Amino acid sequence: NASLLGILQHPDGTVLKQLQPPPRGPREQEFYNKVYDSDCCDRILLELREYLPKYFGVWSPPTAPNDIYLKLEDVTRKFNKPCIMDVKIGQKSYDPYASAEKIQQQVSKYPLMEEIGFLVLGMRVYHVSSDSYETQNQHYGRSLTKETVKDGISKFFHSGYCLRKDVIAASIQKVEKILEWFEGQTQLNFYASSLLFVYEGSCQATTVRLSDVTLAEKRRVPKGLLSGGDVLEYNNNIHVINSTENGKIEASVGKGLSKFYALHKKSCSKRHHSQLSLKVEDSEQDNVWKSSTCITQEHLNGNVLPQLEKVFYHMPAEPKESAKVEVRMIDFAHVFPSNTKDEGYIYGLKNLITVLQNILDN
Repeated sequence: NASLLGILQHPDGTVLKQLQPPPRGPREQEFYNKVYDSDCCDRILLELREYLPKYFGVWSPPTAPNDIYLKLEDVTRKFNKPCIMDVKIGQKSYDPYASAEKIQQQVSKYPLMEEIGFLVLGMRVYHVSSDSYETQNQHYGRSLTKETVKDGISKFFHSGYCLRKDVIAASIQKVEKILEWFEGQTQLNFYASSLLFVYEGSCQATTVRLSDVTLAEKRRVPKGLLSGGDVLEYNNNIHVINSTENGKIEASVGKGLSKFYALHKKSCSKRHHSQLSLKVEDSEQDNVWKSSTCITQEHLNGNVLPQLEKVFYHMPAEPKESAKVEVRMIDFAHVFPSNTKDEGYIYGLKNLITVLQNILDN
């Protein structure tokens, strides 16, 4: 994913983005310094921090002290199989000081920018079915027309099995928050700036519904009641192997547990289709199930439920990482002081929200 963004991943959980030549690089550095100034008390800038990667100043390699890198939070770090999309926002991808040549060059790259207000610069999507990534570069984005842009973007939310409507809905909410910020500020205008979308591509389920019994919501375990020995370790593998009566595994990925579950959409032909097989593989938890347990409808109200509850409820009630979708603003080499609303950026955000909503509705 680093190559998609043209930045280096640092082992400490940050990314290093090399400063561009002047005036762009220094302008981006100045922008981050202003927003993240420890003395900053401007409500607008303080709120803006929520929508940016965290900024940790600049860094230079000891061997090349003149090479300056911005040290930024790696937004993809907490994801197992991050799916990433970079969308340039605004009606103009050139700033007010651009030369005639620069304007001509930018407009010819994507004439629809003025009309659509955004451009897909690249995407990397994890396909569960093939356990591989599909990558599209900016030629893909520039090939999209008004007619095909909806399908072009929907590709980002497709896992190879299904359209991730949960991710689209969460993305819309996040973009709407950024739109609200833009509607309320008149001090900065952004050109050739992007939104970075990231979501978890590996199929991890928080809630597995067995015949409409949603186990994870059935009972909450109060914190502090469990002894350490009862808590499942992070390396547990719970494989949901079979399918429910309607032929689908019903699972929603949301708060909690996401690290614990690997969801495999396979059907066991030898077993009856109303059964669900759960296999717990963990040396410390051998006492839960010695082997794969087949759960039929009649078992659900019998002895298996307490066993399942052992697995599902002895999890941290509120995991630290609950975000399954990130939407962050990036690329600030063309941010300028202003005294008006950034209408071009607002136009792009509204159009992007409309497209996302259309993908969700249809």
